[in-house]
Amino acid sequence: MNSLSANWITETHIDFEYKKYLLLGYLQKVSENFTESKLYPSLSQLVTHYQNVVAIRNNKKNLYDSFPDKLTGADLSGFRMIYQKILNDDQIMQEIESILDFSIPQFEKYIAEGRAIYDFIESRMSIAPVGIIPLHANEGYLLLKYAPGGDTLVYEYHITIFEGPEEKYRGISTQYLCAYSQSIHNTFENIKQDLIKYHLKLPNPATYVIESDLQVPLQETLLPLAKRTLVKFVAAQTNN
Repeated sequence: MNSLSANWITETHIDFEYKKYLLLGYLQKVSENFTESKLYPSLSQLVTHYQNVVAIRNNKKNLYDSFPDKLTGADLSGFRMIYQKILNDDQIMQEIESILDFSIPQFEKYIAEGRAIYDFIESRMSIAPVGIIPLHANEGYLLLKYAPGGDTLVYEYHITIFEGPEEKYRGISTQYLCAYSQSIHNTFENIKQDLIKYHLKLPNPATYVIESDLQVPLQETLLPLAKRTLVKFVAAQTNN
């Protein structure tokens, strides 16, 4: 199973054994992807599913806690009153509770595995500016080089800043342009000058190179990590 519906807990049959089978089938595919160092979209999907099940558990508890208690008796020897919740879990709610109790630690386990792979690959990546960086660095070129002797892939990037109530959020879009084979002439500086010559819409582009010695999947791993690395680096350099 390549994906898991956002409403996988509540749609079709709400049965613990069925949902357990459904979840384990999905996680098996996630594990296969991680074995092949394919992080995306599996890792981001895992985080979303985890946030959803935690929200369901918290909302269920809030709903349960909001109902009043009913006095059912008194323990005279202990000088206390005995109360019972007016709202009791029916069979469906008990099934959902069982599903949540099983799924939450499963999601936590695989998220930890994915993040460990993420951290390792990120530790083997380096980023540096190419030439002089203009004041406006939210658009320009990303040069991506990975694996010994590999081509240098060129992407045009654009970073968008979204203003939140308490902080700024950044999104990045990239468009693949071309690739340069490794040679003594295709230095990063020369590639930048070549891009300026043939792509006139960015006469003074911010240009960054990200290198890695790992041969990992490009679309599922390296490019998403490179984009995140670029966003963090530009934000730190521009202090905005």
